[in-house]
Amino acid sequence: MLQQCADTLVTDLQLGIVLLDADCRVAELNRSAQMLTGAVRQDVLCEPIESLLETPVDESGVVSSLLAKIHNGTPFRDRAVTWTVGEERLNVRIDHQPLGGWTGRNVGAYCLIRDMTQLESLEMQVRRSDRLAMIGQIAAGTAHEIRNPLTSIRGFLQVMKHALQEKGELKEQGYTEIMLREIDRINNLVGEFLLLSRSRNVCMRPVRVEDIWRELLPIIENEAILHNTEVRFRVEGETLPCVKADKELLKQVFLNLCKNGIEAMGDGGLLSIRVRMISGGEELAVEVRDTGPGIPPHTMDKIFDPFFTTKENGTGLGLSVCKRILQDIGGKVEPLSHDDGTTFTVRIPALPE
Repeated sequence: MLQQCADTLVTDLQLGIVLLDADCRVAELNRSAQMLTGAVRQDVLCEPIESLLETPVDESGVVSSLLAKIHNGTPFRDRAVTWTVGEERLNVRIDHQPLGGWTGRNVGAYCLIRDMTQLESLEMQVRRSDRLAMIGQIAAGTAHEIRNPLTSIRGFLQVMKHALQEKGELKEQGYTEIMLREIDRINNLVGEFLLLSRSRNVCMRPVRVEDIWRELLPIIENEAILHNTEVRFRVEGETLPCVKADKELLKQVFLNLCKNGIEAMGDGGLLSIRVRMISGGEELAVEVRDTGPGIPPHTMDKIFDPFFTTKENGTGLGLSVCKRILQDIGGKVEPLSHDDGTTFTVRIPALPE
């Protein structure tokens, strides 16, 4: 009875266990080991360890060195490996420990494989939230102090501009216009700072996403015209449920994502916006897709970090603001980069009818 319970425990344990014989051949493995490597038990039993660890696509490039240590009988602990099983990218940690008999002779070994993907993702979200919280505190304490002198400077520059215009000094007037534009840019940056600390002032109420897009589309289409870009918008389904959100903040999220898509495409391209229900009607999804160059894989994990940007004049706060707003209303944003562009999907819980 106890042996049966032990076998069930090993089989169902959420930890990959691989038993090797003295020749580094797979003697046994449990269900979790198969799931974490993508291997089929019948295909790898009595086969060299390479048949198991080389089944997933090694992205980290360390599997070959680990295989050498296994063949040499060298124990190791907590070695980080990133590999792909099917379409799923996994971050795992591998342990290896030789097994010796009473005579000290090597009789085999075991490997343990732990899935760290969700834990590392959670740690990354915590670090990102900590950075956003710190920036929010700074923004709340300094934004108004920055805006007060900027307002005075902008007022005097406007007076100077009119005076120079009356005198016909067009060159100097051009300098004032440049300074006014830069002051407006600083004001916009300060406004984005303030959004990072505005969670306490969110006004949550039922809103219809279609109504938000009716107000936004003329703005987005005008922006698209400047970049020679086509905009296509469609709603799937006759009547979509409301979501509970701050209308103005949600508008800011959609506007940021659309502007990012238009700017990513440069001159020309297609911006597609689709609104539909997913998750069996429990969530409303808004997909914003562009036909730009896509997001490089090495920057995908950083795009929501504050101040990270690939644009020459970007602030690196747009996507951070979007993620913070959606967290406040219980939603999330998911990026997907492909060969012909990038898709950002906003998911918001739908209110029951």
